[in-house]
Amino acid sequence: MTESTRLAIVYGSTRPGRLCDRVVNWVARELVHYPLIEIDVIDPLEFDLPFQHDREHAGVTALTARLSQADAFIIVTPEYNHSFTASLKFVLDLAYEPWHGKPVAFVSYGGISGGLRAVEQLRLVFSELHAVTVRDTVSFANPWGRFAEDGALENPIEARKSLVQLIARLNWWSAALKPARAMRPYRSAAA
Repeated sequence: MTESTRLAIVYGSTRPGRLCDRVVNWVARELVHYPLIEIDVIDPLEFDLPFQHDREHAGVTALTARLSQADAFIIVTPEYNHSFTASLKFVLDLAYEPWHGKPVAFVSYGGISGGLRAVEQLRLVFSELHAVTVRDTVSFANPWGRFAEDGALENPIEARKSLVQLIARLNWWSAALKPARAMRPYRSAAA
């Protein structure tokens, strides 16, 4: 019997009027076709996070608990000024152990680069968080006007093909890492 994967889709933007809502909606709509994936959409705006690092804050505790439940992650990130957002960095810095030994994939969007510069920088951050990043990405160059409010995407064929590859690799890594985390918790590996 095959186990399901608990997949957290994490918002990479908190800006008012963000396109991230539509891109996350598209990802979630597409993942409905995968019966062995349990989706948890994590929007940092839902947690009333503090403006400074306070791991005792109720919002940080709730965010950490949700991240801890995930077997794998998809980060939906825009590219701002050739990088990822400060709000995403803040979320990554608030929770450390929930990322350990888990795979992370990216869906990015932005101008001509489609958010890929943000993704490359995020790979460095996730390496420090002891996470494994999946090489395959879904990238949307100049996406404005391509997504409806509900996440419907204009001309979705290429994006779907990329997402199928991304999910295949993400599932492989999730299946490989889950038993390893259960046998020997990652934090004890260096002990």
